[in-house]
Amino acid sequence: MEPHVFMAVIAGAAMHAGWNAVLKIRLDPFLAVVLVNAACGVIALPIALYLGLPELHVWPWIIAALLLHVVYYLTLTGAYRRADMGLVYPIARGSAPLLTTILSVTLIGEAIDLQAFLGVVLLAFGILTIAWRRRGAAAFDRTALRLALICGLTITGFTLVDGMGARAAASPHLYAAWLFVLDGVTVTALGLAWKGRRAIASTLSFVGPGVAGAAMSLTSYWIAVWAMTKAPIGLVAAVRESSVLFGAAIAVIVLHEPLRRERIVAAVLIVIGLVLIKTH
Repeated sequence: MEPHVFMAVIAGAAMHAGWNAVLKIRLDPFLAVVLVNAACGVIALPIALYLGLPELHVWPWIIAALLLHVVYYLTLTGAYRRADMGLVYPIARGSAPLLTTILSVTLIGEAIDLQAFLGVVLLAFGILTIAWRRRGAAAFDRTALRLALICGLTITGFTLVDGMGARAAASPHLYAAWLFVLDGVTVTALGLAWKGRRAIASTLSFVGPGVAGAAMSLTSYWIAVWAMTKAPIGLVAAVRESSVLFGAAIAVIVLHEPLRRERIVAAVLIVIGLVLIKTH
């Protein structure tokens, strides 16, 4: 992975953690997702119109990613309603990079050497360590755990779809722009059908955080889609999941969740994994 690609994905990881923190504002997590995605769609629309429509063979990739995104949003926000960000986020994100790497090698035939693969393993283990439950701690809600794990599977799915879709498109920017536009329309329609107009209208008082979250979400995802046309999908996915480091910091500093020893251990493992990936 080229240094500029690596640093761009790291920056995207920090922004990804930031927009996830927006989901913990004083608003139903799903309504926060609706707000963020609607804003993303509005921001992306002028770019999409300027770039023009994707070719027909690209649309199945966009639609597949869109459907996986819906499952991702529903499972992620469902888990956030039942457990802290510091537990849900690492389980959802940590279960994805290793599986994504394995599938990108076996299904797509990408070449990843042993050092890089070891880096992915350490990074994934470090991410999952953040959510390790201490003896005597309160039990982790089982429904939240199942939702977080399903969320992780959808992350693997749409990461592979995005990587292949962006490569199939004339430009990764064209693919990303239309995906964000359709995401915004779909999630807003789902929100209206599920929560009703009155609930959606209540999100307007959170427009500031929503637009900030949208800017971070859009930029982070856009970087990842572009990076997967420049480097192996599995490695991009793994580096992007370093966002849990930033997520852990946000959970402790902003959301005032407790700092635990396992989070420090996890940070060390993740950094070692990143070094192995970067220097392979």
